[in-house]
Amino acid sequence: MKILGIDPGLLRTGYGVIEADDPGNMSFIEGGVIRTASEDGIAKRVSDIYTNLSDVIKEHKPEVLVLEKLYSHYKHPATSILMGHARGVVCLASGINGVKLVNYPSTRIKKSVTGNGRAGKHQIQRMVKTLLNLNTLPEPFDVSDALAMAISYVYIEVR
Repeated sequence: MKILGIDPGLLRTGYGVIEADDPGNMSFIEGGVIRTASEDGIAKRVSDIYTNLSDVIKEHKPEVLVLEKLYSHYKHPATSILMGHARGVVCLASGINGVKLVNYPSTRIKKSVTGNGRAGKHQIQRMVKTLLNLNTLPEPFDVSDALAMAISYVYIEVR
C-alpha cells in the first residue's frame, strides 16, 4: 500500500510517500517540498501547490493521503488561516484524484511515531530516519513531518 503524507503550508508544502504492508515492513519511496514564492499572489501559490501535488499523486498513485488536523492557536490566527488555504488545496487534490483522505491530530501522529504526543521536530525526524531505515535525516522538517504522517497511518490503521 502506498501512503502519501502532506505537511501543508503556503511557502513550503512537504510531502512524503512510503510503501507499507505492516509496521514492520515500511519503505521510503520519495520525499520533497513544493515551494511557492511569497511575492506571488495567493491564487498563483495555491495553483502551484495543487499542480505539483497532483503530479506527485499521479506519479505514485497512493491509496491514502494523510493530513494533520488543523490546529489554531489564539495568538497566531493568521497563520492558521494561511495554512488553511494550503490545506484546502490538498483536500481538493485528494478528492479530484480519488485518494482517500485521513486526518489525525498532531499529538496522535507524534505518539504513534515516537511514543510521545509532545515530541519535538528533531525527535520526530530521528524516528522517521530509524523507522524507514534512511541513511540521513529527512530534511527539511516539512519532509520529516510529512513522512511521520504517512507512518502514523500504518501504526494506527494497518496493524
